Amino acid sequence: MRAVVYRQANDIDITDWPDPEPAPGEVLLRPVLTGVCGTDKHLLAGGFMATYPLIPGHEIVAELVNTAHGLDAGTLVAVDNTDTCLSCEYCRRGQTLYCTAFRSLGCNAPGGFAELMVAPARKCFPLAGVDPSVAVLTEPLACAVHGADTLALTPGSDVLVLGAGPTGLLLTQLLLHGGAARITVAAPSPHKLELAHHFGADHTVLLPRGDQDAAFQELKALAPSGFDVVVEATGAPEVLARCTGLTRMGGTVLVYGMADADDLVPFSPYEIFARELTIKGSFAQIECFDRSLAYLRSGRVRTDGIVTHTFGLGDFEQALGATKLPGAVKAAIDPQR
Repeated sequence: MRAVVYRQANDIDITDWPDPEPAPGEVLLRPVLTGVCGTDKHLLAGGFMATYPLIPGHEIVAELVNTAHGLDAGTLVAVDNTDTCLSCEYCRRGQTLYCTAFRSLGCNAPGGFAELMVAPARKCFPLAGVDPSVAVLTEPLACAVHGADTLALTPGSDVLVLGAGPTGLLLTQLLLHGGAARITVAAPSPHKLELAHHFGADHTVLLPRGDQDAAFQELKALAPSGFDVVVEATGAPEVLARCTGLTRMGGTVLVYGMADADDLVPFSPYEIFARELTIKGSFAQIECFDRSLAYLRSGRVRTDGIVTHTFGLGDFEQALGATKLPGAVKAAIDPQR
């Protein structure tokens, strides 16, 4: 089969690779659409949980090759890329996301940027009519579902989302449906802000990548006492550093965007103490796929305009940089192209 392979950090090869063989409990799959994520760049750079050689690709829609484990050949499924040992100290406490043997297809195990792959049968969710172009967002939406779970939004909250990438746009919609009285989205891309407005954001603010002082003053004017919740969804340390200043007394900052492991952000311990601020993190998702697909199936969470570019395996490097193209939001790979 053909596959994208990270040989080591910053070394991409698009090459022939041995066909995978399903282990007991696994099924053989033919990926039909796999989303390109910022995490794929972190993995290529040697960050996150990369193990080499690695076939990346964790946002996977695939077709079952053979009838197995109650799934018929030809069935289209969304693949939950996460799996756990169920026996470590965290799994035994029900904290499976913290599993010490956490396995993630496309991150530390072979993923979906390939013509064939294997996955546990119990981690394959039939699309049941959801179009693959929509279902390819099941994994990022599942991460947003986990983020909403972690945040535990109080109904009537005034929410600011910093960042309008795919997961920021999906999380914005979940918070709108989950009790926010008002949502403001700030981001550097006008076309992504238009999407945020299209999906229901009450206010949008252009947050340039250079001098951001005027934009942050505009945000402070929208909520002079601060926002109840500030979601940092850019992964930029300089943006996270400003979040506490935008948060009201007793409010919450959700660290949702992924920064580099060695990034540091200055906080005032006294400010956190005296203003009783809460800072939460949202790492990934675990056991959120069924709810994610339910949102997509009902149309409650909309995806139109998010996947803007599709490439074949041979154009993977172009796909990695596609977000720099005019009007681009998210790219996907069709491994059979």
